[in-house]
Amino acid sequence: MSSRQAPESIGRTLTPRRNKLAVAALTAALLAAPGIAQAAPQDVPAPQQRAAAATITWSLQRASNPTQDQLTAYDLITKAMNAAVTRYNNVSDLGKSITVRYDPGVPTADGSSSGTIRFGNRNYMNERTALHEIAHTIGVGTSSRWSSLTTGGTWQGAQATALVRQFDGSSAKLSAGGGHFWPYGLNYDNEFSNTAADRHVRIVEAMVRDGL
Repeated sequence: MSSRQAPESIGRTLTPRRNKLAVAALTAALLAAPGIAQAAPQDVPAPQQRAAAATITWSLQRASNPTQDQLTAYDLITKAMNAAVTRYNNVSDLGKSITVRYDPGVPTADGSSSGTIRFGNRNYMNERTALHEIAHTIGVGTSSRWSSLTTGGTWQGAQATALVRQFDGSSAKLSAGGGHFWPYGLNYDNEFSNTAADRHVRIVEAMVRDGL
């Protein structure tokens, strides 16, 4: 008959549990004691929504059965307008819907506040001209407020004036006449560069903020 093994001590079985309870009690007491800072739950700020920027869009009116002359003009105009509109949308938050036409009777190109641009002469179917004419559709030289904002041949708005001084120094000014402005008005092809084109767009945007 095999000998019976003595039961293990109950005290040994409960020791680990008692130790855990003791540690838990001590931890709770320490956290509750004065001078022990407990981290409060932090509110997560709600994400802020940013207003959608306006954009400039454009469309080209085409003849239903275009001639070779018209097709060539359409290609040049498309390249010019795509470059100009891309620059405006990259550099500014201005918005406008523009309709473009090829009109051989136009000596150069023109733009109106109604949102229409006409290209005539091939020599003007380039980005510089497109940027310049887009400015006319936005209000440069065409807005009802243009005259009051260009008193004495100088732009009177604070925003665009501050910007041209940032570009050219504290004594710089924006001159205006004949529905155009300078510097950075891109009135002639020899004024064009990537820097001048970007500054042109930024000045037009600042003019709008000035109330154009």
